[in-house]
Amino acid sequence: MTVTVHPAAALAGTPALPADKSVSHRAALFAALADGESEIVGFSDAADPHSTLACLRGLGVEIEEREDVLGPDGVPSLFVQGRGLDGLRAPASALDCGNSGTTMRLLAGLLAGRPFESTLVGDASLTPRPMGRIARPLGQMGARIDMTDGHAPLVVRGGSLSGITYRLPVASAQVKSAVLLAGLSASGTTTVVEPVATRDHTERMLELDVMEVGGERHVSVPGGHAVRARQWVVPRDVSAAAFFLVAGSIAEMATIQLNGVGLNPTRSGVLDVLRAMGADIRISNERDRGGEPLGDLRVEAPGGLVGVEIGGAIVPNLIDEIPVLAVAAACAEGRTVIRDAEELRVKETDRIEATADVLRAMGADVEERPDGLVIEGGRPLKGAEVDARHDHRIAMAAAVAALVADGPTTIHGAEAAAISFPAFWDALGSVAAGSVEEPA
Repeated sequence: MTVTVHPAAALAGTPALPADKSVSHRAALFAALADGESEIVGFSDAADPHSTLACLRGLGVEIEEREDVLGPDGVPSLFVQGRGLDGLRAPASALDCGNSGTTMRLLAGLLAGRPFESTLVGDASLTPRPMGRIARPLGQMGARIDMTDGHAPLVVRGGSLSGITYRLPVASAQVKSAVLLAGLSASGTTTVVEPVATRDHTERMLELDVMEVGGERHVSVPGGHAVRARQWVVPRDVSAAAFFLVAGSIAEMATIQLNGVGLNPTRSGVLDVLRAMGADIRISNERDRGGEPLGDLRVEAPGGLVGVEIGGAIVPNLIDEIPVLAVAAACAEGRTVIRDAEELRVKETDRIEATADVLRAMGADVEERPDGLVIEGGRPLKGAEVDARHDHRIAMAAAVAALVADGPTTIHGAEAAAISFPAFWDALGSVAAGSVEEPA
C-alpha cells in the first residue's frame, strides 16, 4: 500500500492509540500459565500480539473474546483459561510467530522446560533475526534449541532444566524474559543480571524479586513460581504515542491529547529526551493499573527544539522510538548524536540505515554510524518518495516527517504500520485534517 502525506498547517485532536504490545504479549502468556480464568482488558489489536494468541491456542489454551464485556474504546475483553505449566500440550504443527520476535523469544523460554518438542517459525522478516542470544542461556539451563545458522525456525526440545545466573551480554528485555520464563520450570532459582536496565514488564507482572547490586539489576524467579489468575488492564502504547509527541513538537501549531498512556519508567525514555530537546509535554491523571503506571499526555508546539546526545543507559528504554526521534532531531536546531543503538541493525529491517535513507531523501543532513546516527538539524525537509522497507516504525516515522515537509511525501509499504498500530493512518488523519491521502 502506498500513502501520500501532505504538510499540515496545524495539528489538533485526541487520536485513539493502540494497546501496549509488550504488556499484551505478556498478559496472554502469563494468563495461560495461571491456574484459572484471567481477563485481559484492552488487549492489543496489532498483528504481533495476535501471533502470541494463535501460538497459545496451538498449545491447547482456550481464549475467548466476549462481546458483552467491553474495555477501553469498546474493545471486547479476552478471557483466558489458564492451564498451568503442566497443562500445556504438544502442538500438532509448527507454531507460527508471524512477524513477532517477542512471540518467538518468549515462547522459546516458556517451552524450554516442557516435556515435548515444538517448532517455532516466522515470516520473511522474522526469520533472519538473531535467535542465538536466547539459545545460549536456555542451552545452559538444559534445553536443546536447534536453529539454522542462528536463526529461525527454532526446534525447542524441552527437558529437565536447572536454574542459572545469567548476565545479559546485550541489553534485551526479550532475552531476560525468555530466561525467566524458562526459570519457572527449572530446579532451583534462576537469576538474570542486567548491567543496563531494560523494560521491566515481566518482573512487574510476575511479581518477581529484584535487587540492585553494585549498580546492576538482579531479577530472580524460583522454580515452580505460581502465576495468579487475575484481571490484566493493558495501557495505551507509549511507543505509538511517540509519533504524535514528535509530530506535536515539530509542528508550527499543535495541541494533541493522548490518554491512558503507559508510563513505565523503563519504557518512557522518549519523554525525557523530547523534554531535553525543548518539547512541551505535560502529564496529568497519573494512576496505576495492574502494576503498570499510566497517565494522560498533552503536547503543544514548543516553538523550536534543540539537538541532544542520546546514548548509554537510556537507549534500551527508547530503542523503538529512535526512528521518530531522529525525525525530531532533523527538525531541531543543532547536532543530535544517537549512539549505543546497534540493536537497531537487527530489527524488522536495519533501522539505522532505513532511518538515514528516509531522512536523506527528505533533505536532512544525516551521518550513519555503526551504532547510531549523527543528525545536523535545521535543514528544511522536503517531500519525497520513500520506502518503509516493510517496517512499521519506519513507515510511521516517515509520515511524521512528511507533516512538516515542503510538498507531499509518498510512502511505499505503508501497510506495515498495521503491525503495531492498525489504525495509524486514520489516527494521523484525525489530527492532521486533509493531510493523509490513501490510495482509492
